[in-house]
Amino acid sequence: MNVIKFKTSLKCGGCVNAIRPYLNKIKGIQSWEVDLNTPDKVLTVTTDSDLTLELQNTIVSSFKDAGYKAELI
Repeated sequence: MNVIKFKTSLKCGGCVNAIRPYLNKIKGIQSWEVDLNTPDKVLTVTTDSDLTLELQNTIVSSFKDAGYKAELI
């Protein structure tokens, strides 16, 4: 199990709901959550995959497709 964290441009629960379908369809993600109480709106992803670099790129791309930004921290 690996944990990956991203700084995001999400602002509220509506933003989280907008990105939800993108993250839920990514294979290899075991679970994810966004902490909207932190200044960086941190997305924490738990993965069962060893292909973390590929998964990181897929997550960043998915955020871009949804109109948001995510960067690895």
